[in-house]
Amino acid sequence: MSKLAALADLWAYLRIKKKWWLAPIILFLILFGAIVVLTEGSAIAPFIYTVF
Repeated sequence: MSKLAALADLWAYLRIKKKWWLAPIILFLILFGAIVVLTEGSAIAPFIYTVF
């Protein structure tokens, strides 16, 4: 299954089951994951890891 298909399934689930309260949680997790991946090799990484 491709990543886009998984996102489409997730969107369909949220839309059909009316679970809109999950959308901000999922968005936060995606943004947090992107920040961790993008700053992995930079000089900012030690500062991000100390926050958590």
